[in-house]
Amino acid sequence: MNVWNAKDSVYFRGPLDVTRAATAVLDARGWVVGWSPAAEEMLGYRSDEIVGHSVDVLFAGGRSWQPGLAEWRDAPNVRSNAVDLKHQDGHIVRSATMMSRLSHGDEGPAWVVVAAELAEVHDWEAGQAMLRGLATQSPISLTIYDTELRLAWANTASGREFAEPVEDVVGTLSQDLYPGGEVLTEGAPSTLEQVMRDVLATGEPVVDLRYRGRPPADREQDHVWSCSYYRLQDARGQTLGVCEDAFDVTDRYLAQRRLALLVRAGSHIGSTLDVARTVTECTEVSVPGFADAVVVDLVEGVTEGEEPGPGQTRPEPLLRMARRSAGGVSEGGGPGTPPGGGRGPKAPLRRRPRRGGGGVPAAAPPETPPAERRITYAEESPQARSLASGVRVLEESGPDEEVPLPEAEPWAHSVLAVPLRARGTTLGLVTYLRGPACARFDTDDLSLAEELAARTAVCIDNARRYTREREAALALQRDLLPRNIPPQTAVEVAHRYLPAHLAGVGGDWFDVVPLSGARVGLVVGDVVGHGLRAAATMGRLRTSVRALARLDYTPDELLTRLDDLAEQTSEEQTLARRLSGRPAGPGPDDDPALGVTCLYAVYDPVTGRCSVARAGHPPPAVVTPDGTLTFPELPSGPPLGLGGLPFESAELELPPGSLMALFTDGLVMGKDHDMELGLERLGRVLSGHEKPLEELCDQVIAELLPEGPAADDAALLLVRTHVLDTREVAVWELPLDPAAVARARGLASRQLDSWGLADLSFTTELVVSELVTNAIHYASGPIQLRLIRDRSLLCEVSDAGHTTPHLRRATSEDEGGRGLFIVAHMVQRWGTRYSPAGKTIWTEQNLPPADAPRTY
Repeated sequence: MNVWNAKDSVYFRGPLDVTRAATAVLDARGWVVGWSPAAEEMLGYRSDEIVGHSVDVLFAGGRSWQPGLAEWRDAPNVRSNAVDLKHQDGHIVRSATMMSRLSHGDEGPAWVVVAAELAEVHDWEAGQAMLRGLATQSPISLTIYDTELRLAWANTASGREFAEPVEDVVGTLSQDLYPGGEVLTEGAPSTLEQVMRDVLATGEPVVDLRYRGRPPADREQDHVWSCSYYRLQDARGQTLGVCEDAFDVTDRYLAQRRLALLVRAGSHIGSTLDVARTVTECTEVSVPGFADAVVVDLVEGVTEGEEPGPGQTRPEPLLRMARRSAGGVSEGGGPGTPPGGGRGPKAPLRRRPRRGGGGVPAAAPPETPPAERRITYAEESPQARSLASGVRVLEESGPDEEVPLPEAEPWAHSVLAVPLRARGTTLGLVTYLRGPACARFDTDDLSLAEELAARTAVCIDNARRYTREREAALALQRDLLPRNIPPQTAVEVAHRYLPAHLAGVGGDWFDVVPLSGARVGLVVGDVVGHGLRAAATMGRLRTSVRALARLDYTPDELLTRLDDLAEQTSEEQTLARRLSGRPAGPGPDDDPALGVTCLYAVYDPVTGRCSVARAGHPPPAVVTPDGTLTFPELPSGPPLGLGGLPFESAELELPPGSLMALFTDGLVMGKDHDMELGLERLGRVLSGHEKPLEELCDQVIAELLPEGPAADDAALLLVRTHVLDTREVAVWELPLDPAAVARARGLASRQLDSWGLADLSFTTELVVSELVTNAIHYASGPIQLRLIRDRSLLCEVSDAGHTTPHLRRATSEDEGGRGLFIVAHMVQRWGTRYSPAGKTIWTEQNLPPADAPRTY
């Protein structure tokens, strides 16, 4: 016998590749009556090309098989040797071949031949050991069934799976040999009996059919085999039976299942940044693929984003988040049904009752009673010990023990507690349970459980940290956005804000700012980005806008100063980066205020005019009382902080009852439509402008964001304008004459009497006297006195001067300088605003409670 050196193949599993062994069945004359798919792959002959022919055609060198049997070693009925076989294309296949005698008769199958291609064999003794192993200890199970599917012959490997000697089970039907098994290959018949009957009927071989069952010799757990079947027939074409060769791939199957479970865990667990959802995903992956039931408990506060302590060393109360079993699901501690004897195709290998053959199903464990939300484990429980040690703890009951495990379901024979730890912190605990229908946890299962728990813990920690930042950002945003907008005479408002669905918080904002002269400032803006920084930037800009608005800047002036602030901050950051040696260009420390868009409008209910300016922001939608919808063409300035073009204001005439919608682009833009379509949808909703504003807001959100928050924040501010009744406004022109002071006092007093505000006459006359006197002394041009009865009494004196009045404390020797000081102490508020024509000094006094302005 020669010793060969062969190239390693892709299927190389050592010097002898028995897992890919070819099998054939011969009759007593040496004619081929059965030919396996593996034999076809090894030697190139199809079944219809070799069945009915002598096996001699397969031997190289013109040898004949019958005379050569004397050279074959081992027992008379089991012979092995190293043989040169000839491939159909003529090349030599070096193989180790074993022949087992099936019968001594002259008819029917007489020999089964197993041939495995030899790889590299380095010494004769090793080669002989392998050949003897192939003959007596081959891992390939070879079984032959007759046409009625009764066992006719089995080799040593197959015989080891029977609880009785092979000769005692010969004649047993196939379905009685392995009852209760199941075919795993998708699309195949559901039973092996049907698989073999199809092979007998059609002659089509079946290759690599995966079958899971429990061999009679091993009642502890199931095995998985890779099975192949081919029909046996003689030279006349008469069907003799079916041959099965099977290889136990249980370990490989379990390894593949564990790998698949890890892959599923990687893609399924942590799909959202929600703690509760992540816990649920952990249970969905674990049951039934890994355990009969799983319970997840978290340290209190984790769901709210709180940072747990450095370690959970005592069995403190935990929060029951989820429980799932093969028979039911319970979130947050509700009831679930433990598994019975059945299992799905994704369940772990189990010990389970037989199906067919007289097997008696095991009773399903009872339902688990509902658990409380807060859980405290006893100190001796595996859960408490796992929390205290920070490592997994496995506790199992013996095969005959009836005492239930501590802190476990009565039906569970195995409890595996694994702590959920991330960044050195214990976040909670996951408990896996297996019952009588499932195999116990082995070493690989323990490693897999730790890997699942580690992935879950990381995802829970990410969700917890996100929750903490989101809650902080939401709290900041709640404090920064207007909560309760005080009622205004000038306008009626309604608003909505929807943060982005991923970030949960963003930088869009809106505001309504009361201004002097019964006017109102309307603001909407959009900060680039999401999260805490965007919310903080939004708050900073909103505060700046309110401060600048109170200075009575026109819209274009306000945006100019806001742009200066953003640009100044950017320049300061660039200088700091240069001084610190950091590289130039955009970086994580850049001010999010750069690129912010903003629209600012000032509406005057006395004139019914609205002045608007925008910094890269979409224009508002305006609907007049007759239903005409427009998107006014407004001068478009650049976003804040970019510089380049100046900002310009535009004046809009708004009849009483007009509707104006201010919004951010997140409302009208989406992944499935552009802004043009969004504006069209917005216009359709606003066509019902006569509806209440709150109802209109809801309809806008339902139409443009039907699925809730989108990828970007969305802010909406609806404004319905009003105009003050002309009877609530009184205006007089006064000359630059000291005598005009007395006249001004008289005009104001009579107007207050007509309004029923005589109680405010003394203070108002004093204010009018001081302001008109100052205008005559220090200003030029005509003087205008205006009284407005709004929600407060407004008194305004305008002149052509541009000097800024200042409060000062007059000394006892000063003859003047006390007027403005006295005015400031007599009124609720006062201030100065400027216009191209000059300046206006205004004051406000509170009205008596029963008085209210009239609008239309």
